[in-house]
Amino acid sequence: MTPPRVSHSRFPQAVAYVDDAARAGEEGRLVRTYLGRTCPPSGHPLDAALLEGPPADIPTTDPRHARARGRFTRNFVVQGSTADWALLLLGALRQSLAPLKAELVFFQHDEVIVHCPADEADQVATAIQQAGNLAGTLTFGPTPTNFAFTVAAVKSYADAK
Repeated sequence: MTPPRVSHSRFPQAVAYVDDAARAGEEGRLVRTYLGRTCPPSGHPLDAALLEGPPADIPTTDPRHARARGRFTRNFVVQGSTADWALLLLGALRQSLAPLKAELVFFQHDEVIVHCPADEADQVATAIQQAGNLAGTLTFGPTPTNFAFTVAAVKSYADAK
């Protein structure tokens, strides 16, 4: 994990973004993912289930509740924006795979498993990389970031690493 001081100097906009989300959460305001999905409002019945930290019987005016909500909203903008990107990735990949025999089998966190004939493996690998980059552009606009994937073509799912 990158130490906080290094993160602040290397990624000032990103750190400010998540810090602002945490502050907004502590103040009971809504935060949004990069594409606009909102977190549940403060006081919503989901609060008790979503917030780690204080027990549900602690009033929302307690500072521990505000800190827990701040941690939740900090994570929400990162994980929610990543989920937005992943949905666009999967949509672009499904579109690229349509003319092939390849089938999208599984997606979780940072893994995409596609079943395909061996002679389509190179096309599928290219489609995955292109879908990741297209999703990045659709989500965040033009950016020098390369949404890199490590691709392994294997005969058995158990051999993928």
